[in-house]
Amino acid sequence: MTGRGENLILKEEMYKRFSRFFKFSRGLVRTPCLCLGVVSVFLFCLISLGSGLFIKSLSNKGDFSLATPSGFLGEQESKDLFVGSAKSFSPESTEFLLVGNSSLKSVSPPNTFSPQVLGALVGGYEPEDTKKVITEYIVEEGDSLSSIADKFGISLNTLLWANDLSKNSLLKIGQKLIIPPVSGVIYHVKSGDTISEIAQKYKGKTDEIVAFNNLSNEGDIYIGDIVMVPNGVMPVASVQYAPVTVPLADSYFICPISAPCRRTQGLHWYNAVDFSHGNCGESILAAAGGTVLKVKLTNSTSRWAFGGAGNTISILHPNGVVTSYGHVAVSLVNPGDQVSQGQIIALMGGLPGTPGAGLSTGCHLHFAVSGARNPFAQ
Repeated sequence: MTGRGENLILKEEMYKRFSRFFKFSRGLVRTPCLCLGVVSVFLFCLISLGSGLFIKSLSNKGDFSLATPSGFLGEQESKDLFVGSAKSFSPESTEFLLVGNSSLKSVSPPNTFSPQVLGALVGGYEPEDTKKVITEYIVEEGDSLSSIADKFGISLNTLLWANDLSKNSLLKIGQKLIIPPVSGVIYHVKSGDTISEIAQKYKGKTDEIVAFNNLSNEGDIYIGDIVMVPNGVMPVASVQYAPVTVPLADSYFICPISAPCRRTQGLHWYNAVDFSHGNCGESILAAAGGTVLKVKLTNSTSRWAFGGAGNTISILHPNGVVTSYGHVAVSLVNPGDQVSQGQIIALMGGLPGTPGAGLSTGCHLHFAVSGARNPFAQ
């Protein structure tokens, strides 16, 4: 058969097929339901094939992944997506499986969380910490001495002793109260005090006092320190007062930071004010001449380090008054050093999450005075 004859046969075959297709199409038009069904099947097949190819192409490019959310966050793995380091914990999240190249099915791993882990995921809970900080509370409408004691989980007597109150004392809205962290007695250390004598006087236990106040040993107390006697009891007919205040000349203390003297928080526990220019690393100055009593430094990032004050330096002045400098980043002095007024003794810290920052919201100095009125309080 010649090539021309073959072409004629092919043309006749194509003509017959087109004729049958047109007849079928005319039948669909006359039957709308059948037409709609055919179109629906055609579109479903088209969408299924198209979406599968689309997902596959994106996955091959590395731009997107439906297999797990971690694929989407892949480029962010080097960044801190949580308050703490992402390496400190790895919370499992719901994963997704691609089913039939066209739908997703969630698969949740069988996780169980302890309260500590749940707290770490939600609010930066510090499982190694136990709150041991003396705090302040502002009296609100409807408060009573008993309700406040119950709210903080301490005995009524503990609240009364800490605030020099009696059971008949009346509260005022806006009144500031001292709240010990546990039931017991707050004690202000004086010259010649020992832990064993304090424990005997207030019916506490020496080892409990050492442990609760994070002391290295029984001798680790200094004039002006404030220690908590857990489960201690105030002696009958005895009231625990703060140290006797020494009158000071207006010029006795200078501002402990460089000019301008910028106070960022007014008077708060204990007899302290805060100073800052907003930058860590600023110089901290000795408010007056004296002897360095103690330098307490830690590598801990706990908010409750050293009662919340973090790294702390204390100076005993010739008149018996003690000044304390909290949230220190770097100490430039050692215990026993003689310092002069205005001498740089440390660099400012307080950046949350850094070693020795303590309970702080930003770079600042916590300046406390024991034995005299804080001249910078208003």
